[in-house]
Amino acid sequence: MPRLSALASGNGASVPLTPSFPCVTWPVQASLLTGVGPEQHGVIANGLYHRESGDVEMWTAWNECVQSPQIWDRLHEHDESLTSAAWFPLLSKGCAADYFCIPAPHHNEDGTESMWCHTKPEDLYPELMESLGHFPLMHFWGPLANIKSTDWIVDSAVVMAQKFQPRFSALYLQHLDYAAQKFGPNSEQAQTAIGELDTAIGRLIDGYIDAGLDDVLWLAASEYVITEVNDVCYPNRVLREAECLAIREDESGGEVLVPSESVAWVMVDHQFAHVFVRDSADIERVAEMFRQHSLIERVLVGAERGEVGLDHPRSGEIVLIAKPHAWFAYYWWMDDDRAPAFARTVDIHNKPGYDPVEMFIDMSSRQTPLDATLVRGSHGYPATDASRQGVLVSSDASTLNHASPSGLRDVDVAGIVLENFGVTGE
Repeated sequence: MPRLSALASGNGASVPLTPSFPCVTWPVQASLLTGVGPEQHGVIANGLYHRESGDVEMWTAWNECVQSPQIWDRLHEHDESLTSAAWFPLLSKGCAADYFCIPAPHHNEDGTESMWCHTKPEDLYPELMESLGHFPLMHFWGPLANIKSTDWIVDSAVVMAQKFQPRFSALYLQHLDYAAQKFGPNSEQAQTAIGELDTAIGRLIDGYIDAGLDDVLWLAASEYVITEVNDVCYPNRVLREAECLAIREDESGGEVLVPSESVAWVMVDHQFAHVFVRDSADIERVAEMFRQHSLIERVLVGAERGEVGLDHPRSGEIVLIAKPHAWFAYYWWMDDDRAPAFARTVDIHNKPGYDPVEMFIDMSSRQTPLDATLVRGSHGYPATDASRQGVLVSSDASTLNHASPSGLRDVDVAGIVLENFGVTGE
């Protein structure tokens, strides 16, 4: 990655970066932008279970999920002239940044979707669309995922920089997820993706310079590390066999989970999972079921969740961590013929858990194979050794002076940004 490496050469530097647990997109982005972990900012996974309504919400865009002040909040408190741009961080819809852009497709009455992005100012997306076309959402996730979505993010960010000259920009370039999860993090396809992303990073740097922003402190932070896995655990099927799940049929005869009526159920996310138990009297019985499972490394109950920073009201009563070589799948049906209709589609919102087999959908039939063993890469595991650390690259080595021999944590990054603008502990 010559363009990224150039940032670390000369006056720059790089250090290892340890992500907070859980090491997945939503929580780590929130930690990067707030400077605190999930126990404080409340982003406990890539989804939330609303106990009061019984609804599960995966991959929402709304910033209200974040319960702690973010960098743009702190900058505004310090000096209103310190403007910010949030460009595709996943919990930025409605945030206090002066400018933002995030996908927000319109859901039509006939069940179809029309592509759109939610922007601030509101009329910015039509302007971006004139020069760049629609944001290519079909290339953002799923079987068609490729560099086109990241390229659009970069090119639109350059337009924004030229137009608004923000003092702080937070950009999410997600490209390295795709090939690493589909083909494995050490695959030829993953190596190709690294080069594609570096080219995009170079175009971003050049674009900001052309926009007159030639005194930028560049920080590039990896959010997590994707590692090889070769086994899969189905915790909801464990509960199904114990008659703890409430199930109903959908219109196609598939089996649909009813979380609010279940004794216990599991929201899974890569290599960790939240177990929601309706009655506190059942917690220990449910925990014991998972302690016996050969693919589960840790079962954390109640205050034990604090050992990994998840002792928060939004967390499940029990938190599961998989063995290092395994990951969790959300499936609760015992026969694939009884899978709910949404299980065979690219549908990131309705599924009560992350499902990477969406990457393998057959575009001719538009159905996934529902073969969880296909997945090659996963993340979310505690970063307890160097092989699971990311990296933080800075164009100014002095910003990393506080790093210990083991590097920095994701919660340290917000402080580096704020200190750059003269915001210390106020």
